[in-house]
Amino acid sequence: MNVAQLVGKTLAELGVGHCFGVVGSGNFTITNTLIEHGVPFTAARHEGGAATMADAYSRASGQVALLSVHQGCGLTNAATGIGEAAKSRTPMIVLAAEAAPSAVYSNFAMDQDGFAASVYAVPERVHSAQSAVADTVRAYRRAVNDRRTVVLNLPLNVQAQEVTDHQAATPAGIAPAEPIRPSRASVQALAELLAGARRPVFVAGRGGRGARNEILALAKHAGALVATSAVAKGLFNEDDFNLGISGGFSSPLAAELITDADLIIGFGCALNMWTMRHGHLIGTGTKVVQVDLEEQALGANRPIDLGIVGDSAQCAADVLEALVAGNVQAREGYRTHAVAARIKESIDWNQVDFDDLSDGQFIDPRTLTKRLDELLPAERIVSVDSGNFMGYPSQFLSVPDEFGFCFTQAFQSIGLGLYTAIGAGLAQPGRMPVLGTGDGGFHMAIAELDTAVRLGLPLVCIVYNDAAYGAEVHHFGIDDPEADMSSVQFPDTDFAAIGRGFGADGITVRTLADLDAVGDWVASNPSQPLVIDAKIASDSGSWWLAEAFKGH
Repeated sequence: MNVAQLVGKTLAELGVGHCFGVVGSGNFTITNTLIEHGVPFTAARHEGGAATMADAYSRASGQVALLSVHQGCGLTNAATGIGEAAKSRTPMIVLAAEAAPSAVYSNFAMDQDGFAASVYAVPERVHSAQSAVADTVRAYRRAVNDRRTVVLNLPLNVQAQEVTDHQAATPAGIAPAEPIRPSRASVQALAELLAGARRPVFVAGRGGRGARNEILALAKHAGALVATSAVAKGLFNEDDFNLGISGGFSSPLAAELITDADLIIGFGCALNMWTMRHGHLIGTGTKVVQVDLEEQALGANRPIDLGIVGDSAQCAADVLEALVAGNVQAREGYRTHAVAARIKESIDWNQVDFDDLSDGQFIDPRTLTKRLDELLPAERIVSVDSGNFMGYPSQFLSVPDEFGFCFTQAFQSIGLGLYTAIGAGLAQPGRMPVLGTGDGGFHMAIAELDTAVRLGLPLVCIVYNDAAYGAEVHHFGIDDPEADMSSVQFPDTDFAAIGRGFGADGITVRTLADLDAVGDWVASNPSQPLVIDAKIASDSGSWWLAEAFKGH
């Protein structure tokens, strides 16, 4: 056994979930070793696609995913996907072959540590046969317990070293990190704020996804409404006082109720410009509290009245205990019958009236997405690319829970949606993967449609096709109606035909009647993707776009 085989064996024994990658000479052995030891492997067409597939798989499965890349250019090809994962604190390990230290004139030589740090990933390295197991375990522990994306560099000269039986010993298990408990003083301070609040709202982000029950128990006792950031959509689906997504995607009623709050508490939520609409969702005089695992995150995006370092579930449980101990009785608060009735009637964008822009040649994206919400199975996992269209699949397509929505938007890159949908679909095989993407993003990613076809994924690709980079068209067109848009507008593309060329099914949609084919496809128990080339009517800039561009 050599070091490459030992690292692969060790990762398999630690329990990694899935590996994605593009195989070259530098990562051939370790990838085959992973497969040999039972780790599923998906061969992507490009390292950038593989990186985001791994990111999405980890988010949707709760397991550590792997990305396997060739030295040098294989790693740089994956840069955007690794940066997205790192910014999102995705537990993921990049297995990066590396030119030997002595090979300074190799075509593949580069500063891989510096590269990893530049996109906010954690650089680690396998140093020798003697330390290989410990090095691998350290990287795995950082990914799991610190919730970090780790680039584990594997120098070619070290990979080739032979290992002894003693060096190849099975690694010890990784003890899970203990939840960080908030201080007594901060728990008491939050309990006092809640005791005095009449209209509290809790907003859970990525860090609140594992704290659903604790947050809801506190909300019910304190009379708080609940909402999420986009990445945690679906977390509070079963609660009658769920406002859905807080931020640019908020429905009019959700925005109104959040703005009227006298106390907003973010549980594992950055409270950034997207989630708080640049602060416009925070009413005058509203107190703001942020709960996060890292002190430097507190108040990083906006002023707060109280910052608490701690695990969201532990914090919510401790504050509820403090309220009960202080004889603060459960109360109605913001959870009134009148508010419940309003939420039931109009909290969802699907319940909001609009003037249909469809004209027979182009279909209104709202009309399109509402009908698809009815046609597609409820057991689904929705992935969303970035662009002018993105609010439609994000808000008009319902999801069963927080594991039914995968939102790779931390790096604000277009083109990640198809990769996301493939990784998330593999992580949740019992659900139909659904992609919402624009024509620009789909063009960028389309090579990976081959991967979806090879995998036999019943992936629904909704292409909101306006033959442009729509966000730029609307944004710059508002500023200057006479501006030259030729750099962001393109000839129309027949994505349905391209999809069929890859071996997928493809339909063109201009009217509601054209969507009948989707129902037939769903009923056929499909084992191949469906590309829906939706020729959409111009919305003159979607409802969230004006808010989004205020931060640019």
